[in-house]
Amino acid sequence: MKSDFVLAFNEIVEARSLPKEVVIEAIEQALVSAYRRDANLSSSQQKIEAHIDAAGVPQILLEKEVVESITDSNTEVLLEEARQLYPEAKVGDMVMMPVQTTGRNFGRIAAQTAKQVILQRIREAERETLYEEFIEREGDLVTGTVQSVSPASITLTLLGRAEAIMPRAHQIPRERYKQHDKVRVYVVEVNKSTRGPQILVSRAHKDMLRRLFEYEVPEVYNGQVEIKSIAREPGYRSKVAVHALQEGIDPVGACVGMRGMRIQNIISELSGEKIDVIEWDPDPRRFIEKALSPARVAGVFLHEEVDQIRTATVIVPEDQLSQAIGREGQNARLAAKLTGWRIDIKSVTETARENLANIEQPPLSRLLQDSPKLVEEAKRILAKKDEDRAVMPEEYSTLTEFALLSEELKTTHLSRAAEERLAMLEAVRPLVPSAAFEMPIESLELADDIVRALGRIDNVGELMIRVLADEDYLAAVLKANNAGDDALEAIKYALDDLVLPEIMETDEAEPESDVEADVEVQAEAEIADVAPVETEDVEVEDADIESFIDDSELETLPPAFPEEPFEADIADKKSKKKQKSRKPVVPEYDELDEDLWLEEDDEELDSRKGKKKGGKSKKRHLVYDEDLGEMIAKRRRKGSRRRRDDMGFDDFD
Repeated sequence: MKSDFVLAFNEIVEARSLPKEVVIEAIEQALVSAYRRDANLSSSQQKIEAHIDAAGVPQILLEKEVVESITDSNTEVLLEEARQLYPEAKVGDMVMMPVQTTGRNFGRIAAQTAKQVILQRIREAERETLYEEFIEREGDLVTGTVQSVSPASITLTLLGRAEAIMPRAHQIPRERYKQHDKVRVYVVEVNKSTRGPQILVSRAHKDMLRRLFEYEVPEVYNGQVEIKSIAREPGYRSKVAVHALQEGIDPVGACVGMRGMRIQNIISELSGEKIDVIEWDPDPRRFIEKALSPARVAGVFLHEEVDQIRTATVIVPEDQLSQAIGREGQNARLAAKLTGWRIDIKSVTETARENLANIEQPPLSRLLQDSPKLVEEAKRILAKKDEDRAVMPEEYSTLTEFALLSEELKTTHLSRAAEERLAMLEAVRPLVPSAAFEMPIESLELADDIVRALGRIDNVGELMIRVLADEDYLAAVLKANNAGDDALEAIKYALDDLVLPEIMETDEAEPESDVEADVEVQAEAEIADVAPVETEDVEVEDADIESFIDDSELETLPPAFPEEPFEADIADKKSKKKQKSRKPVVPEYDELDEDLWLEEDDEELDSRKGKKKGGKSKKRHLVYDEDLGEMIAKRRRKGSRRRRDDMGFDDFD
């Protein structure tokens, strides 16, 4: 006959759906906690273990020290008694000795402690089991029961044991949910938390459509038909591109099924969402043409630019324009998502008018030489349309021919320009240090609008290449993306202040004192305060002024802070300064002697050659120090776009 312990143990295992090992471990930990409470060993560091044998008999073991005479029976055991279990035990050893007690001898508080520990451990084990179960089902479909509905989200019960949340953004817009409804959902994400697994489910996710095809279409499940891409607007319309991996299989027919039975089951599951199944094609032109179905396409022209989204110009007949665009642009949006191209849809008439307006400019001017009759005929047909006269099918074919031919010339010209620009970028790539390609674009601390405008340029090295190769094109890209008129100047200023990792190591070998840094900050602040007056930057060093100036010269020095200088005096001083020296940073430096330039040694130049564009180093610039009577090198301080605007340093380079 089974004991009460075994019966209770089996009941817990079956009710909680937990492994036996997990329940046994929870009971053993509960026995340890109960014994500590009963024996008043809660604060003791003494090791206690509990074991349950196959018959369900518990045993508690207490760590004790082997001694010759006992002074405390709770922590010590005689050598003879210890050798009964551990024959090789010696005096001073620590051994685990069984305690002559059972759970029936525990007091009320100890029993309550054991109960709480068992419940806590079982709950934790349940949470862990649920998490492990649903983490394996992440990305799969499960059926849930609606538990509660709120404006923000819906709470569902999955498999009767776990709760899941379906936010409003993951719901199909036109669906209405009621309590106790059975809903099939897609498991998007499973996270672990102290209150159990947090499960996020969705019915609007595009991969739910993929899973439904796998369940309904055996060819997709077996891998004979592959789903290449999916574009979906939940509740309204979806496009699915499929490709046959085995010869002799019609991918579209396999997904649609006999009399549309397979696709109809998927449509019913998604509350009537329309689904277009098209065949994937490796040729982007044909793939885009199929993606725009059911509209008929006259021509597709592709253009790929280095830093811009791939663009496809699609020309359609006049009567197919609205169908190609779709209701509120839905068909064009889905086709763009499905193919990964930006699609620009134009009618034949619109394309012909646009190209005729620029017919005298290259590359369209070639048509005037190669096909003058076609150009004249296109002008005549457009004039006829402007007069609301009927256009014959033959004439419309001629107009279509002109539109396609002129668009082909434009696309070829753009592609050739893109290839030349790519060659320019590759030519200057060796000039950029490799460390710059490992620095993210965020390290330049540019404004958010500039970072967004840069788009695909995600590291400093690529940005330096574009600045070196073609500043005008980069400026045009920034302007087209609404980055502001000063975006290019801000980028150049940030690159000038950039310190690459190897340059930073060199600078650490030559640290400057904190006093000099503070003086430079104060000097820049004074320059900002007197912006209307043209002044020169002077660096003050921690040197004794008297060592450079005689006592007689000190008597003739002007006061440091004159009371109210007249404008004439200021102009006179400015003219004397200009006669005495000019800043090397000003382009007009013909009057300077060559020995005023600061020549850096080869090692320092090699260590800093990767800092600037094309290997130039602008970390320091030369200024004239009136007190020292010589040119000194002043460090450029890193500044932000806002500080430059405030200090009026836009032209200071």
